[in-house]
Amino acid sequence: MIKKHEKNHEDEESERVFKALANADRRRILDALREAPKTTSALCEELPRLDRTTVMQHLRVLEGARLVITQKRGRVRWNYLDVSPIQNVYNRWIKDYAAPGAELLERLRTDME
Repeated sequence: MIKKHEKNHEDEESERVFKALANADRRRILDALREAPKTTSALCEELPRLDRTTVMQHLRVLEGARLVITQKRGRVRWNYLDVSPIQNVYNRWIKDYAAPGAELLERLRTDME
């Protein structure tokens, strides 16, 4: 049995994902990477109100949550979106809670027809 103060690995991963997604600038970075992988410089250009150091700090949080995978090619750092942590959160926290509502809407549609 897990004690209240102990966290399992899955809980720790979920916390990192929720923390990463809680910040609007990090969500903007993820939106930019959803279109295509981008260099860190390109991300800085897409977020002109943030300096490079701040963008790098946000990328480190996203990497820690496994939402971004980076690859260095020479002096250029490429950033890739990894949606699997978001899928894990969906499977654990959203899917089962959304099913009853979806079933209710389906019944309502059927009854109205």
